[in-house]
Amino acid sequence: MSEAASAGGSRGAELWLELLSTILIAVAAVATAWSGYQSARWSGEQAKAYARANAARLESTRASALANTQTQIDVAIFTQWVDAFALGQEELADFYFARFRDEFRPAIDAWTATKPRQNPEAPLSPFAMPEYELEARAEADRLEAVATAESDDASTFNQRSDNYVLAVVLFATSLFFAGISTRLPTSRSRAAILALGYVVFAATLFWVATFPVNVGV
Repeated sequence: MSEAASAGGSRGAELWLELLSTILIAVAAVATAWSGYQSARWSGEQAKAYARANAARLESTRASALANTQTQIDVAIFTQWVDAFALGQEELADFYFARFRDEFRPAIDAWTATKPRQNPEAPLSPFAMPEYELEARAEADRLEAVATAESDDASTFNQRSDNYVLAVVLFATSLFFAGISTRLPTSRSRAAILALGYVVFAATLFWVATFPVNVGV
């Protein structure tokens, strides 16, 4: 009777171990698939962010090139105006003055108001005045800031993707422990390996629970 009870208890323990192994295999497989999906999603977000960053940098370069061209035009006309003014050619000076760009006029007006010919402390040119502001330059700076922010986001998304990849490896490890436990000869060794699998799975699950989730259709 005692031997029969012992055999029945042993068989019951094996059934419990098989059940626990099956449960771990099932939940670890689901968790592995979920982590793989999340890794792919965040990799996609990373690619999109880098694409936006590259587009913003391209537009920033164009705006910067426009600002440089406008500055060259302002410098060229200003130089001609100064030369005509210095030579006393008032009609020619007025001709050049009338052709200053609208963005340049606040700076030239502010500079002439400082009486640079009489005031040694006056700025050397209107280009040193705070009134000299180019919309294209400001736009280039804004777009560069956008590109930097998008690049930072891309790096963050890449790290999230890497974290999920590591979670895939850890969940797969617990899946391995659950699978190999069914191949071991003794209940004690099976229980030990299965327990290790559950520990790895639980620790990884708690870690993954802190991750941001990205779900899309």
